[in-house]
Amino acid sequence: MGMIRTMGRSGLVVSALGLGTARIGGMGWQEDYQLDYPQEEISASIRAIHRAIDLGINYFDTADEYGCGHAETVLGQALQGRRDQVVISTKFGYAIDEATRKVTGEDASPPAIRRACEGSLRRLGIDAIDVYLLHLRDLALEPAAEARETLEDLVKEGKIRYYGWSTDDPERAALFAQGPHCTAIMHRLNIMMDAPKMLALCEAHDLASLNRIPLALGLLSGHWSPETRLPEEDLRHGFFQVQRFLEDLETAEALRQTLTLDGRSYAQGALGWIWARSPRTIPVPGFRTESHVLEDAEALGRGPLSPEQMKEIETYKASMYRHT
Repeated sequence: MGMIRTMGRSGLVVSALGLGTARIGGMGWQEDYQLDYPQEEISASIRAIHRAIDLGINYFDTADEYGCGHAETVLGQALQGRRDQVVISTKFGYAIDEATRKVTGEDASPPAIRRACEGSLRRLGIDAIDVYLLHLRDLALEPAAEARETLEDLVKEGKIRYYGWSTDDPERAALFAQGPHCTAIMHRLNIMMDAPKMLALCEAHDLASLNRIPLALGLLSGHWSPETRLPEEDLRHGFFQVQRFLEDLETAEALRQTLTLDGRSYAQGALGWIWARSPRTIPVPGFRTESHVLEDAEALGRGPLSPEQMKEIETYKASMYRHT
């Protein structure tokens, strides 16, 4: 295995990079998901998961909402006979209809959490979820505190081992951090969107920093330019009509030489920035194919960017506008 990290308070040892399954089920902002998924597509996803494990990636993140159960089902199929080799996180908070593949609302009440947990266990084909993440990023503090207590009960019952919250708000993260079995916060982090307050909170409370959109939904893949035009059916098609996004693409291009200085691909450099940012970070890029997995596994072997590269990037960013 390449780089490894301990996931917060849990003691779970994982590869320093996880793989996210939103692209297997469907991107998170779709209103409707496919009713049927081609078997060829499913088989390709399973092959990619097996290849990832063989290459030393042992952490997989999913959610009941991704494809309204589809991503969990595919991951469960792929992990048959290999459960003891991996760490799994999944998420709850959206009400889903598996039969119609529709998200019908939001519900993080205690009964809904219990129903969601049973559904995820069934689809994944496992006895306990390693890390169970609240998926509603902006849930109010009072119902969140109630959810946290329900999660502690599920730990006692052996249904989950640890839990966390997928949120970009440090105040919400701090509320969950008070729970003894909270071990991780999933939040956005990439070169364009730093999160110093959240990283400081994870450090203070001994939590893993699980990083969503580490490649900024493709912006940091190294494959796009201001002239790129995606097909209309790609949900990211509209990005290229937004002036701020086009400016970010120019910034991304300006950083190319620094990120690829030591022979890394652009995406590998972007992941290396995250690892250099904090020893608690575990980026979770999405994947669909074996080629994505190969690039990610090679990034693990290359590790964090050097202090010199980090300084160059920060110097450039300081001279430009930046997201906070």
